[in-house]
Amino acid sequence: MYVHLKLVHEPWPGDRWLGFFEHAWPLYRIWFISEGEEQRPDQITSRSLLELHMPELIPVYNSLCRMSGDDELAHRFLSMWCPPPYMAGCSQVAWTRGGPTLIRNYDFDPRFFDGRMTFTEYCKPVIGVQDSGWGLLDGMNDDGLAVALAFGGRKVTGIGFGIPLVIRYVLETCSNVGEACVVLQRIPVHMGYNVTVVDKSGNYATVYLNPDRPAQVVYQAVATNHQHQVEWDEYAAFTHTIERKHVLEQSIAEPKLTRAAMIKRFLKPPLYSQQYLRGFGTLYTAVYDVAKGNVKIIWPEKQVEASFKKFEEQFVEVVLLRPVGRYMAK
Repeated sequence: MYVHLKLVHEPWPGDRWLGFFEHAWPLYRIWFISEGEEQRPDQITSRSLLELHMPELIPVYNSLCRMSGDDELAHRFLSMWCPPPYMAGCSQVAWTRGGPTLIRNYDFDPRFFDGRMTFTEYCKPVIGVQDSGWGLLDGMNDDGLAVALAFGGRKVTGIGFGIPLVIRYVLETCSNVGEACVVLQRIPVHMGYNVTVVDKSGNYATVYLNPDRPAQVVYQAVATNHQHQVEWDEYAAFTHTIERKHVLEQSIAEPKLTRAAMIKRFLKPPLYSQQYLRGFGTLYTAVYDVAKGNVKIIWPEKQVEASFKKFEEQFVEVVLLRPVGRYMAK
C-alpha cells in the first residue's frame, strides 16, 4: 500500500489544478451524493453562503467553477457548504521550545487523499496539504501562521462548511493566532473539529468547533480526536484518542525534550497508526517551522522539505504497508 504526494507551485488555479480535478472529481462526486443529491444544497445557496462568510475567496471560487465547466454539482461541491460527514483522525501539537512549530500526524484512508502539497498565492502566499480540491488539511502562510485540523470525535452534523475550506480561509486572511481565533469562532462548520493554530511569536491555541454549540478557544498546545471529554466511545476506543493526547501532554511537560525527539515520537505508536485497511492510518507527519517558513513532510523512511524561499516541485511515493507473500503486512 502506497501514498503519493505531489508538490505543486501554482499561484492561481490553472492547468495543473484542472488536470487534478478532472481525475479526482468522479470519486469526489460519488462521496458528495452518497446521501442523495437532494441532500446537498443548491448552487445559488452554496455560492451565496460562501460569499457571505468568506468573500475574499469568491474570485478563486469563480475561477474554479469556470474551469470545471457547466457542471453545477461540481460547483456545489467546490463551495464546501454542507458536504457529507468527514471524519479524519489526527494528533497535533503546537511546539514552542526551540522555535514555534506545528507538528501533526494526519490519519485517514489513503484512497481518499488528494496527494498534493501546494504553494498558492490566492490572497497571500500559502503552503499546505490539499483536500477537497482546494481546501487544506494543514498549512502555513508567509506571515508565520500555521493551522491544522483534527476531527472532534462527535457524531453531530449540522449546517456549515467543510473544515478544509475554513483552514484555507484562515491562512488566506489571518496573520496571527488572535485573528485566526476570531475567524474560527465566526464561520459555521458542519461537524465537530479541533483546530490548532500557532504563530511565529509563539502564541498558540486550539479551537473546538461544533455545528450545534458555539466555538470555544482553549489555550491548549495539543489536540487529538475528542474535545473536553469523549462523546463517542466506539470512535475514541478505535482511534486511541485518549492515549494519544496523554502522550502529547506528557511530552510537552518534559523540560529536556527537544523538537527532534518530539518529531520521532510522532513516527511511533500510539501517535503513528497503521490501520490503513480500516481507514485510519497515518498518511504523513507535517512539521511547520513558522519562524523560518519551512515545512517538512515526514515518513519513517523518507521526507521532503519545502519553504517559501525554496519550493521544489516533485513527486514522492511512499510505502505505507509492505506486502508479505500473498497478504498485506499487519
